[in-house]
Amino acid sequence: MRVRPVTPELLVSELVERIEKSSARWTRVAVDGAPEAGTGELADALVEPLRVAGRDVARVRMADYLRPASLRLERGREDPDSYYESWFDLDGLRREVLNPLAEGGNGEVLPALWDAGADRSPRLDRVRLAERGVAVVDGPLLLGAGLPFDFTAHLWLPPAALERRTPDARRWTLPAYRRYTDEVGPERLADVLVRVDRPGRPAIVDSLDG
Repeated sequence: MRVRPVTPELLVSELVERIEKSSARWTRVAVDGAPEAGTGELADALVEPLRVAGRDVARVRMADYLRPASLRLERGREDPDSYYESWFDLDGLRREVLNPLAEGGNGEVLPALWDAGADRSPRLDRVRLAERGVAVVDGPLLLGAGLPFDFTAHLWLPPAALERRTPDARRWTLPAYRRYTDEVGPERLADVLVRVDRPGRPAIVDSLDG
């Protein structure tokens, strides 16, 4: 494995530089990983530099694209297979965010589909992204499902680090992440792999081999 330690600021700069190379009409970005890896924080940090670079940005969180509780919790509140297979509304994300930003889309994005706390739609208006705009989506289990992202980053916590960081209330999700690693291998699918087991000291993995 060849890794390159970077500062958090340099990581953001490198990702923005990679995103800026996209020639797509709109660019769909995934920041993938367990919540304990800090996907939300990194995705948030990308927004202002992209706007400074002249890109319109829509920020989307998979926490706002959960399925209704009647479907999500059908097998109980702590079922790791349900978490892996049916918690997240990937069809909704495709329909409301990713497809509208495809080459022939209309550029209109729905920032949130479901309010999990209230268990109902938040009834938000769609946001129209200017051309060359960017949708930054963060959340777990985003890779390997055929979602049409243009650029993907996976924040990687080795198994021992993920287990150590996961709070007791969420430890039931750990089998889902083991399954994700075994069945999907997000470490090898992502355009950029970032090791984040040292807080405040990310490292870009340039190669998993050697």
